[in-house]
Amino acid sequence: MNSMRDPQRAPAHPGAILLHDVLPALKLTQTEFARRLSVSRLSVSELLHAKRSMTPEMAAKLAKLLRGSAEMWMRLQAAHDLWQVAQRQPDVTAAVHPLDRKILEAA
Repeated sequence: MNSMRDPQRAPAHPGAILLHDVLPALKLTQTEFARRLSVSRLSVSELLHAKRSMTPEMAAKLAKLLRGSAEMWMRLQAAHDLWQVAQRQPDVTAAVHPLDRKILEAA
């Protein structure tokens, strides 16, 4: 499946989507949002400003609060993280050598 997203541009951090789309649409402050999620305001603030990653626990809380899917929030985080790794890929994978296909086929 081809994406319309520019591959040179990082996928949005899930916190940015919450900050710029969700909270304004719901007319919620960060403090009220944190209270409804039963988390600290600091946790929400760090997530919204991409200083903290989406955790499975937070994704589950968001899914319940917003009547959505925890998997969606985790996919957004994974897309963001994998794009970040791809930007450093030569450094990240330089010491890794693929297994021989015969070894993989025998497994």
